[in-house]
Amino acid sequence: TFKSTNSNIFQINKTHRILVSLKKTEQMPLNNNDIFKKLRVAHKLRDDDIVKILELVDFNVTKSELGALFRNENHPKYVECGDQILRNFLNGLIVHLRGPMPKKTVKPKPQN
Repeated sequence: TFKSTNSNIFQINKTHRILVSLKKTEQMPLNNNDIFKKLRVAHKLRDDDIVKILELVDFNVTKSELGALFRNENHPKYVECGDQILRNFLNGLIVHLRGPMPKKTVKPKPQN
């Protein structure tokens, strides 16, 4: 193995191809896009499902807008996921998994 100056490790295998693997010495913090992607995979959600979940909390988003959120960070059409989208998705996911909150009823105060 050969180490380069930019923390990549180059390995030459038996067929003399160069394989590049990133050395994970530093932990990168997760951004909203990463969290959104992990939730999508963990709950096995497709774009249609995510659109419906967001509609549960009256937040409309198209499939193409979702596609831009799930792209690679280096892609020219990549869009950062804002706090509002992630917050609405989490609230919609709660409604999707648990069901809507029951209506609160006001109990009358007992008369003395």
